[in-house]
Amino acid sequence: MIDLSTTYLGLKLRTPLVPSASPLAHELDSVRRLEDAGASAIVFHSIFEETAASGAEYVPARPALEHYLSNVSKAKKAVSVPLIASLCGLTAEGWINYARQLEQAGSDAIELNLYQVPSQAEIPGADLEKGYVDIVRSVKSAVKIPVSAKLTPFFTSMANMAKRFDEAGVDGLVLFNRFYQPDINLEALEIEPNVLLSTPPALRLPLTWIGILFGRIKANLAASSGVHSPEDIVKLVLAGADVTMVCSALLRHGISYLRDLENGLCQWLEKHDCEAVQSIKGTLSQIRCPDPAVFERAQYINAVKGMRNVVLTGREAWRILSGE
Repeated sequence: MIDLSTTYLGLKLRTPLVPSASPLAHELDSVRRLEDAGASAIVFHSIFEETAASGAEYVPARPALEHYLSNVSKAKKAVSVPLIASLCGLTAEGWINYARQLEQAGSDAIELNLYQVPSQAEIPGADLEKGYVDIVRSVKSAVKIPVSAKLTPFFTSMANMAKRFDEAGVDGLVLFNRFYQPDINLEALEIEPNVLLSTPPALRLPLTWIGILFGRIKANLAASSGVHSPEDIVKLVLAGADVTMVCSALLRHGISYLRDLENGLCQWLEKHDCEAVQSIKGTLSQIRCPDPAVFERAQYINAVKGMRNVVLTGREAWRILSGE
C-alpha cells in the first residue's frame, strides 16, 4: 500500500492533491463530489472584498460575504476534508475583518489571494512588497488558524520575498497566482475578460521556485498552475512541493479526473519502488541537487547552447531532404 500522505498548513492530508480556488467549489454538491473523487483538502473560490461607495468611505458589501460564510459553514458540515477559504482583500481592515469571520465560519485555514496589478506608477515596488508582507503579518495576528499566501512571481527578488513572508509567520506559500489579462474584441471594439486555462508548460515556473526555496524556509510549499498529469505531480514533489493544486485539469476533464491523477501517482511510485510520497519530496531540489546550477544562470546558458544545436541539426536535416 503506497502512502500518499502529506502535511500542509499543519493539516494532515491523505494525498498531495488539492483542488485550488475555482468555480468548482461554488456549489455544495460540487464540494461533495470533489471529496468523493479524492480531494485531500478543498480551497474555496475566492471571496473578494467587494465595496460600495459611501461618500469618501468604502463599506464592505455584506451580501456577498454572508453568502460565502454560509457556504463555508454548510460545506464544513457536509465534508470531512479540510476546507481552506480563499480571501482577496482590498483594505487593511477588510483583510483582517474578513479573515476573522472566515475563521468563525469554520474554515480550517485561509489562503490570502494577494492579487493586485501594480498599475500605479507613483508607488515604488518596495512599498508594494512591504504592503504584502504587512497583510500577512496582520492577518496572522488576527486569527488562530493557519494562513497561506498565494503569490505572483513578479517580485524583484522572489527568494527574498519568500524569506520575508516566512519571517512574518506565513504557514504556506502557494506558487503561483496568475494575472488574467483582458483581451480586445475586434468586432465590438471593447475590452473583454478572457480567462485562459493553464497548460502543462506553466509547470516550469512553480517547479523552479519550489526547487529553489525547499529547505530554505519554514513555510510549506504548494504548487499551483500547470498541474495536468500524474507526472507533473511527481516532478513538483521531487522539487519539494508539499501539495500540488489542481484547477484547469479538472475544468477540462471533470472532477472525476482527480482519481486518474491519484492512480497515476501511485503507479509511478510503485514502478520506482517508493513506499511513500514523502520519501521523494525535495530529492531534486536545489539544496539537494548534485548540480545546483541547473536552477540558475548556468543552466540557462547550457539550454541556449542546446537550442543552437537543435537549430543546426534541423538545418542539416533540411539540406539532406532538399538535396542541397
